This record gives sequence, structure tokens and C-alpha cells, in this order.
Amino acid sequence: MTTTTDPKSDLRRHLQDARETVLWKLDGLPERDVRRPLTPTGTNLLGLVKHLAGVELLYLGWVFDRHCAEPVPWFRPDLGPDGLPPNTDQWATAEESRGYITDTYRMAWRHADSTVDALPLDAVGHVPWWPAQSGTPTLHRVLVHLIAETERHTGHADIVRELIDGRVGYRPDVDRLPTADSHWWARHRERVAAAAERS
Repeated sequence: MTTTTDPKSDLRRHLQDARETVLWKLDGLPERDVRRPLTPTGTNLLGLVKHLAGVELLYLGWVFDRHCAEPVPWFRPDLGPDGLPPNTDQWATAEESRGYITDTYRMAWRHADSTVDALPLDAVGHVPWWPAQSGTPTLHRVLVHLIAETERHTGHADIVRELIDGRVGYRPDVDRLPTADSHWWARHRERVAAAAERS
């Protein structure tokens, strides 16, 4: 039996899955580990969550002239691209607690979801930083963009979490990886490294 759902519900389900995966990547880690940069450009888990909160408020709020009543210090689209120091939303200050940032992300979900509930998929927004020919996207197009953006950062979170403690997977009960022990993975990595050297 095939179950059919409407496109809006499908899009929301995919977005929510990605949201929850990003937050799951923080589970069980001490403060230092969720904050510390693990790439040369400073990528860190809590910074990814902070960034995605702003992305949701931007694309499913500001773009559709539906501004959030709760102020978020690092979210200032009114200031334009030069209004805040670069990457302000990519890391957590010592004063910004994990709870504050994750709660802000969840608040952004609620605001974004209210936009999705209120508007039809063919509602038109305005994205001034996109090229002119695509700068007036529909809600449908913005939802697809937001899902892609969130999933992209979920991939970043996957890698950062693996670098921290080796934990991998899509969900606590779904890792989507071959069933293998640490010895198998070590041999696999050696095979990959050897192939790279031979090339």
C-alpha cells in the first residue's frame, strides 16, 4: 500500500530530520568539544548550530517579511553583508551557553514552521543577495534550499564529531555504515591511504 503525502509535509519532514541530526551530534560531549575548532577555518559543532539558527530566521522569516519577535544578537540582516564581523554566527562565545544556542535554534524552527504553515508553497519571497533572475523564489524553492543547506552542515557535523570521539552515524540507532569492528576500519583506512599514495 502506497501512502501519499502533500509536498509541504514531505519538505518539512526532511528539514526536521536534518535539524534533529545536527543537534544529536552534540549529545554526550563536554563544552570544550562542542566548541573547539577542528578545521583550519574553525568549523565546530556549536557554531554550526548557531549558524543554522540564523539561516532559518533569514530564509523562513526575513525573506518572506515575517520577522521574529525574539531578538537574536548575531542575526542582523538589516545591517547588510558588512554589518557584522565575518563569521560572527559560526562560533559560540564563552558567554553563549550551549543551552542558549540550541534553544535559539529550536525557537528558529518554530518561527520557520509558522511561516511554512501560514504561506502556500507558491508564495514569493525576496532574496537580495541571490542573482536577480532567481532573487524572488517561492516558498517551495526556499524550503529546498534550506534543506540542502542544513544537510550540508549535517555532513560537516558528521566529520567534526568523528574527529572528536569517533562517533558516527545518522541517528543514535541508524549509523548507515557497514557493520565492522575497529580493526576492519583501520585496515580499510590503510587501503584507502595506500591507493592514494599509488595514484
